Amino acid sequence: MGKNDLLKGVLLVGFGASIYGMLATIVKIAYKEGFTTAEVTTSQFSIGLIALLILNLIQTKTTKKPLPKPQKSDIWKLMLAGTSLGFTSLFYYLSVQFINVSIAIVLLMQSVWIGVVVESILNRKLPAARKIIATFIILVGTLLATNVINSEINLDWRGIMFGMLAAMSFATTMFTSNKIALNLPVLRKSFLMLSGGAIVVFLFSFLTQIGPYFSEGISHFYDEMGFTFYQAKAFDFNILWKYGLFLSLFGTVLPPILFNLGFPKTGLGLGSIISSMELPVSVLMAYILLSEQVLAIQWLGIFIILFAIIFMNLNHKGKNSLDIYN
Repeated sequence: MGKNDLLKGVLLVGFGASIYGMLATIVKIAYKEGFTTAEVTTSQFSIGLIALLILNLIQTKTTKKPLPKPQKSDIWKLMLAGTSLGFTSLFYYLSVQFINVSIAIVLLMQSVWIGVVVESILNRKLPAARKIIATFIILVGTLLATNVINSEINLDWRGIMFGMLAAMSFATTMFTSNKIALNLPVLRKSFLMLSGGAIVVFLFSFLTQIGPYFSEGISHFYDEMGFTFYQAKAFDFNILWKYGLFLSLFGTVLPPILFNLGFPKTGLGLGSIISSMELPVSVLMAYILLSEQVLAIQWLGIFIILFAIIFMNLNHKGKNSLDIYN
């Protein structure tokens, strides 16, 4: 592979990670305007599905070679795996309701060591020493990046819980996307996975907003059960053009395409390192657009996490083939 191909791969993966890192800040801004998690996620996945459907149709019409068609088993597996996409968005966006974006993104990055644990369990063997060391480094960096050692800081437990659930779900997405129906074109695979995620998001929207709005019985049941994560209000369709287009383009359409185009050029190891740019980009966006305070100790923690990711993904021989999900 030439230097030009490698450079293209780095730019593609870097751009994909950077734009993905902007999402939480935009969601936080949408919250300040009164939009709900149900509205944000529904608009993102609805427009994303339509966009990917159109791209698939264009690809089918313009390609000169017949494209591989998914088997029924592939469809079900991809849709089931895709539910983790929906859960990741839901948990991540719920997390930023209660804690700063700069902390939520650090929690999301725990998917790195969670992926190591999942890999170890599935393969029934202990991870390599390098991965164990990197995991401990990430945990140390997380303590600093979330600033929990500051006795005055008060982190909402709900934000922490949803952030960790998002990390678990994201680790599942990363693992399954590299294992299922690898023969299918990127666009078809992405559409099927997004369809599975959309089912989760639409169900969440109905249960937490649409259902309670049309049925006082549901609202009363939630109140009796002490369930507070619902808002009985009419769906605000302004979200579609105000933030839905942006979130769908930069959250569900472009990143998978850019990653799938870039990773073959960079290799999984180098690609994983470049994709970790999502972390500093997300924190910078929150600092610039939301004026979130990010202390020096938190920046130190962020750079420690980035170092751990680099340490985990580069092998001693200089090849970029190492990846936590292989």
